[in-house]
Amino acid sequence: MGCPGAPAGKRYGGERGPRRARPESHAGPRRLCDGRQRSLGAKAGPSSYRGPPGGRGGLFDAIKGALELGISWFTVYAFSTENWRRPPDEVRFLLSVISDQLLLRRRDELNRMGVQIRFIGRRDWRVPRRVLHRMDESVAMTRHNRKMTFTVAFNYGGRAEVIDAVKSLVNEGVPARKIDERALRSRLYSPDMPDPDLVIRTSGEFRLSNFMIWEVAYSELVFTDVLWPDFRKEHLAEAVREFQRRDRRFGGTRAGSSDLG
Repeated sequence: MGCPGAPAGKRYGGERGPRRARPESHAGPRRLCDGRQRSLGAKAGPSSYRGPPGGRGGLFDAIKGALELGISWFTVYAFSTENWRRPPDEVRFLLSVISDQLLLRRRDELNRMGVQIRFIGRRDWRVPRRVLHRMDESVAMTRHNRKMTFTVAFNYGGRAEVIDAVKSLVNEGVPARKIDERALRSRLYSPDMPDPDLVIRTSGEFRLSNFMIWEVAYSELVFTDVLWPDFRKEHLAEAVREFQRRDRRFGGTRAGSSDLG
């Protein structure tokens, strides 16, 4: 997939990186390399849990890589609604990584980098108050930043998101004849977020694990054996290069082809 006129990307490990698109305003989802809106989601595999050294530096390195590539929306699946079933020690570790390592130690730096921090997911009784407090502080601190929107899917499930959107429609008394894709989408957790152009699944898994199941209908999927704690910007660049080779048709056809894939 060519991108005429797009400037060359930075080199990663001596290899030329993917082309970097010119930044523009949030106008909706577009290809990563066409100079318009770019949106990316990353799903960590269940084997990505480690002790305290794991995950923290890798995530921040990936965020910096996304900024270098001109990606405007970067979403990570940090903690799912199903993760509460994991062993208590693992749950406590994951919560501490989100609360202490990301929101407390990194938010000032992300703010200086022009990154807006957001969260999607349920705010229910299971989420500790200190975590909710730091989430709210981070959102307020970075709300005016526009260089990139970094969204953390926390206590999130794709099915739960759709269920909550349907409940909103019912509670608002919306008649069935007025319920369509636009009505449901407007009641998702972050309605203004563009659908991901690219979803990266780490840890050698070949499933989405309930990640943004409404939004990824036409996303390109890239799978990697790299564990999430080891994922760095060079791996992100490799995934984007793969994305740039894809032919995205959104249900249409190639010129002169009858393929409806």
